[in-house]
Amino acid sequence: MNHNLMLVLPCFNEEAVLPTSYKELVEKYDRWMNEKIISPSSKIVFVDDGSTDETWNLIKSYSTENNMIAGIKLSHNQGHQNALMAGLMYARGKCDFAISLDVDLQDDIEVIPDFISKYDQGAHIVYGVRSERKKDSFFKRTTAQMFYKLMNLFGAETVYNHADYRLMSAKALDALSQYDEANLFLRGIVPLIGLKSEKVYYSRKKRVAGESKYPLKKMINFAFNGITSFSVKPLRMISTFGMVCSVLSIAGLVYALISYFAGKAVPGWTAIVCSIWLLGGMLLLSIGVLGEYIGKIFSEVKHRPRYYIEEIIEKNENEE
Repeated sequence: MNHNLMLVLPCFNEEAVLPTSYKELVEKYDRWMNEKIISPSSKIVFVDDGSTDETWNLIKSYSTENNMIAGIKLSHNQGHQNALMAGLMYARGKCDFAISLDVDLQDDIEVIPDFISKYDQGAHIVYGVRSERKKDSFFKRTTAQMFYKLMNLFGAETVYNHADYRLMSAKALDALSQYDEANLFLRGIVPLIGLKSEKVYYSRKKRVAGESKYPLKKMINFAFNGITSFSVKPLRMISTFGMVCSVLSIAGLVYALISYFAGKAVPGWTAIVCSIWLLGGMLLLSIGVLGEYIGKIFSEVKHRPRYYIEEIIEKNENEE
């Protein structure tokens, strides 16, 4: 026990919830240190993802008054996954393991000792998994279930009802650092590492303040990014559809020729118009899917950095 833990929390315009979360986290850290679950050198790392409110100023003030607080400021809003990656790579080499979670603390931090227990039993990755979704609206619950089912259907390996609440050992962080794609989808990347993993189940709480930074539009984009980043099945589906259409077209051509030579051909526009609209729509959809993959290739080959760290604040224990 008495492990060196780094808790990584991405933040984007979280001035409303940050004071409450900071107070709760510090209280829990003090308790876990007294119980010798974590070492006094453990840190809480807030990653400011280009916030436009007072988030960064709050993080700076917390770091000044408390040695256990560290802050990372990204120069621009790069998205939740990139901010999370920045925090994990900062923690790499500085801790026994890092635990990532959202700053609103809807993920129950009371189960963190259970995460550590799984680590002590040999797990390098521990997934926080929601035990139920009774508190979600019907729409939220249904769309979330569809997301995980679609991801598995399209070949992206994910953990059902797991978001980004997870423990990663120092070895797992080293492995994660070797994945350098620009289109990050950590829920799909982490299972690919293949190290021994376990699950801890918990009940998700309500947000105490502020608003969710994942509205429906962002959720859809996130799901589509995950599918196209980890699976070529949509491309194969297009190929399959193309082959089916080709067979049907040949069958239609044979039927038309037979009807023509039998003198039964009747001029009609309904079938032609329906066919044109159907095939035209499918072609546009297919081109859109292909364009999404080409766009990802475009992003990857440029090798742009995922993020740029503008400032890091961390008060060492020997500083007064």
